[in-house]
Amino acid sequence: MDMKRDYYEDVQLLTSPAVVFWFAALIGALYAFPFCVDNYYIYVANYIAINIIVAAGLNLLVGYTGQISLGHAGFFAIGAYGTIILMVKAGFPFLLALPCAAFVAAFFGFLLGLPALRLEGPYLAIATLGFGLTITQIIGRIELFGGREGLHAPDITIGPWVLDTDKEFYYLLITLTIFLLLFMRNLIKTRVGRAFIAIRDADIAAQTTGVNILYYKTLAFAVSAFYAGIAGGLYAFVLKFIDPEIFTLMMSIMFLAMVVVGGLGSMMGAIAGATLLCWLDLKLRNILDIPYVGDWLEHLSKNWFSITGVSNIQYIIFGSILVGIMLFEPLGLYGIWIRTKKYWRTWPF
Repeated sequence: MDMKRDYYEDVQLLTSPAVVFWFAALIGALYAFPFCVDNYYIYVANYIAINIIVAAGLNLLVGYTGQISLGHAGFFAIGAYGTIILMVKAGFPFLLALPCAAFVAAFFGFLLGLPALRLEGPYLAIATLGFGLTITQIIGRIELFGGREGLHAPDITIGPWVLDTDKEFYYLLITLTIFLLLFMRNLIKTRVGRAFIAIRDADIAAQTTGVNILYYKTLAFAVSAFYAGIAGGLYAFVLKFIDPEIFTLMMSIMFLAMVVVGGLGSMMGAIAGATLLCWLDLKLRNILDIPYVGDWLEHLSKNWFSITGVSNIQYIIFGSILVGIMLFEPLGLYGIWIRTKKYWRTWPF
């Protein structure tokens, strides 16, 4: 049995030479990736990395603290608009504008965390849903944010380095993603992370043992919103253009689906869920181009439904995946990984 004997073993990242080797191999593969693939796949990797950041932050809130949110598209929008506004209007450099916009998102996350002290379950979900919808409506009516016409993202300049290609942006993005994931992993292992887990499992019992519920619930919302703000700021430069119609309710639902499908309360689950659903999202946007399946759907739609509704099939597939995860594997992809690992460790017994 792999039993931890002291606190250092619990927080240690690289536990054996084999883990060190595979971790180094993974980092090397990530940085060599742009040299091995076409530009489209670099764009896909950028899109996935941004959603991994959001999923990691949302997993802290939902998986580790037990608070639900359907308003993360609002924090995502604050990060995107805040970064561009600070760069264009205030003249901030990118590396300063991005964290500043994320801290603004964290402040709104702190404010949204206050109702979480008295709201739970569907009531908290509705409150966060209202926040997400309100933010996009407000942004669309303020001329500073470009109204309904949106904003164009400026070029990213870091000293003499101008990031004007997907490949150059990839290296910045993958570095930030690795740093944020390591920070989140270490945060969960600390006293703060254990307080989050205690609140999730039994908040009244946690309070009786000295856990400050007010502080930790609002902190969880603030940190989760900070991650969404960072991801939103990066997303603006992947698209090069943003408008309020991008940050919809479906975006918030997709973020939540990534966490649930990957596995609640698991860093690996957040990464796996975001990777799978992002890849499916990009593939299913062009579902009519898929061999055989696309022809069959086009024929079915023309004869029985409307061809314009084919694009909504992706949401049916995502919904089916969520239902299947809930019914057959509540721990998500992480649960499948755990069962597979246990099987091979005990094989052939």
